[in-house]
Amino acid sequence: MTQSDNVFASLPLVWRDWIMDNLARACSPLDMVNSMVRSGQYDMATARAAIDAAISLRATGGAALAPLASAFSAPREMPFIDVSSNRIVVPDREVDLLFVLKKPQVILLGNVLSDEECDAIVAHCGSRYTRSTVTAEADGASVVHEGRTSEMAFIQRGEAEVAERIDRRLAAIAHWTPECSEPFQLQKYDKTQEYKPHYDWLDPDSAGHRSHLARGGQRLATFVLYLSEVEAGGGTVFPNLGLEVFPKKGNALWFLNTDSHHQPDPQTLHGGAPVVGGTKIIANKWLRQERYG
Repeated sequence: MTQSDNVFASLPLVWRDWIMDNLARACSPLDMVNSMVRSGQYDMATARAAIDAAISLRATGGAALAPLASAFSAPREMPFIDVSSNRIVVPDREVDLLFVLKKPQVILLGNVLSDEECDAIVAHCGSRYTRSTVTAEADGASVVHEGRTSEMAFIQRGEAEVAERIDRRLAAIAHWTPECSEPFQLQKYDKTQEYKPHYDWLDPDSAGHRSHLARGGQRLATFVLYLSEVEAGGGTVFPNLGLEVFPKKGNALWFLNTDSHHQPDPQTLHGGAPVVGGTKIIANKWLRQERYG
């Protein structure tokens, strides 16, 4: 019996049955690891070893043979930003690299949008804003939540030339096809409005989030585009990191929501601090595992 087999055999029967049932339903091993780790009963190494053993046992009909290759041995494809130089050259623009936090990866980029592009996107949405919502964990519905007091608007793919141009630019920066991303979601924050700390990744344990995962997989990375100058407040805060990024028109904040195995990263907790003076307008762009639709 291998060490992984021992790990699996040592689990309580309820967990062994849970693993086997979920594998039979073709659930993602990564999602299963997420669930085990978030239960607080197992660390990532133990969860991965147990699930690897279960996969091996299913493949061999329960025989104690040499373990198969781990389902978690190789990192999966991820969007990435090249930080080897202080400037990033894309086909239509040169972007400044302002700071890099390595783990979790948080990158501030300057000169991503021109003032004219920012103004054009804001003007395009005009008076289309409605009260911002969040995704309900129970059923996936869009619901108003007291922790998010801004207003939002969307720019669908193909709707505006300026948005298409910026979409292509972000794709070049992140080395990720535009088709594997959500439409731009604009958020407008007036004085005192905020978005309390939250995660951008989708929780596979949530029934409501699973319906969104089915449309394009996990949210691997986030772009936050700053479209207006803000007099005071309105920073993007990462409470677990002691980090706050203040909005500057034309800049963009980037951060990865998962590790290289597409495992949600709890260190990416973030929020929008209350605006103290002026109006903050941002555009969110979420990069997905697969084609979004």
